[in-house]
Amino acid sequence: MFQTNRQREGNGSLSSKVNSLIRWQNTKSATSGFLTGLGGVITLPVAIPANIASVMYVQIRMIAAIAHMAGYDLRDDRVKTLVYTCLCGNAAKDIVKEFGIKIGTKLTETAIKKISAEVIVKINQAVGFRLLTKFGEKGVVNLGKAIPLVGGVIGGTMNGITTNLIGNVARDTFLATS
Repeated sequence: MFQTNRQREGNGSLSSKVNSLIRWQNTKSATSGFLTGLGGVITLPVAIPANIASVMYVQIRMIAAIAHMAGYDLRDDRVKTLVYTCLCGNAAKDIVKEFGIKIGTKLTETAIKKISAEVIVKINQAVGFRLLTKFGEKGVVNLGKAIPLVGGVIGGTMNGITTNLIGNVARDTFLATS
């Protein structure tokens, strides 16, 4: 399913293996941002949705891979909710704190199991709202993509930074017990 089996078998701590995965995903998303930003104003109507979709795909797979490497069951709705929550970046901490879930101190499987279906629905609603506002904020950055080549640099840089931030949140969330 993921390349995590290869990454699990290598030398080093789980945290260093996850950091390696995050760096590789940063490279993928930065490359995607650079390539979709190269075309300038002519390609914007196609490039922006393609960039958002490809980067979200890379980020969701990265978060899921981190959860998988940490031993979590990806079929569990609570884990899926935390995967989507990690997409919000730093806002993820505020969302889970709002619902009384301890992430920064110790996130254990028993804590995840205590999350009720009702709370999962409310977290998913909060995550959906945050993601909508997150992509609305990127509108100003997308204006810079109207200039060929400069748009590629802006897109690649923004994708790499956001993917790194999201990867760090996922690492902190799922490896808190490691």
